[in-house]
Amino acid sequence: MLTLSLKTFGLAAAFVGLAGSALSQEVTLRFQHFVSPLSANPTYFMQPWAEKVERDSGGRIRIELFPIMQLGGRAPDQYDLIRDGAIDGGWVIPGYQPGRFPEAEALELPFMVTKSGEEASKAAWVYTQKHLMDDFADVQVIAAHMHGPGIIHKKGAAVQTVEDFRGLKLRAPSRPATLLLDQLGAVPIGLPVPAFPEALAKGVLDGGVITWEMSPSLKLNELTDSHTDVAGDKSLYNLYFIWAMNKAKYDALPDDLKAVIDANSGFHTSALAGRAHDTGDLEGRDLMQADGNEIATLSEAETDRIKMLGEKVIADWKTEMEGRGLDAEMLVSDVRAAVQVTRGAGSQPVN
Repeated sequence: MLTLSLKTFGLAAAFVGLAGSALSQEVTLRFQHFVSPLSANPTYFMQPWAEKVERDSGGRIRIELFPIMQLGGRAPDQYDLIRDGAIDGGWVIPGYQPGRFPEAEALELPFMVTKSGEEASKAAWVYTQKHLMDDFADVQVIAAHMHGPGIIHKKGAAVQTVEDFRGLKLRAPSRPATLLLDQLGAVPIGLPVPAFPEALAKGVLDGGVITWEMSPSLKLNELTDSHTDVAGDKSLYNLYFIWAMNKAKYDALPDDLKAVIDANSGFHTSALAGRAHDTGDLEGRDLMQADGNEIATLSEAETDRIKMLGEKVIADWKTEMEGRGLDAEMLVSDVRAAVQVTRGAGSQPVN
């Protein structure tokens, strides 16, 4: 009986020890992105998010952020790097792999979402939950968000009319943006963010479309002369992102640390990521203006002309997606519905 009691006590002690070890487990997660650490999203979202996760976990989760692809790979490969465990998590632009995530493209179609990154991101999270979680099932999605308005940055005088686009070699960030620039008569050249400044400096490009907030870190105040937005509250284009974690790494966390990640994921986290872009947009625009660059807004009439071309892009996209077996009309309608239902919403989505 004594021997049995000692064995039982020993097993119980071992179990308690293992439980205590699980509860005290510490983990370091390496997240990678592809832009300067001084740009808006790393400054106003990624770093605060990492610090909050560390704080909420009592220091048991440590987040290390690696900018400019310091852990290796290319920006278009980010999703696969996360999925395969080469990195623990990071920032992904699904559109950097054209055609792989076709349902995500609906968010990026011309004039689809608002110029507010925060508002657009709320809609993006709602749409993602409805249509994209199966596509992203092999990673742990923390946030789904969008940046603010895409601006036309170019060498020389600002674009003022649709005709001014003709023949311009412009950097394009996504397939929907490429389709629109092509409709406008420009020559779109698909490039990830890190390649944009060099292409400008070498004269490969006349300009490109990107946000205000990325302009300072890319030195667009030096490499371009003018910056043009469209009229109204809808964007020429917005880009869609996910902030995601390796699925196996997430699954291996103790339940209490999973709960910390979960509490820093979702609708509110997505809105914060979008708000970071809005903050950076204000700073970027001010810097471009302070350096004497031309700041322009297309007239409502010219914007309407672009919107008409945008509607053709949307119609062609629907036809293409229907050919792939997708209900494109529903996808576009659901984006527009998500924009309406989340506009002005607080930290939780409107039911």
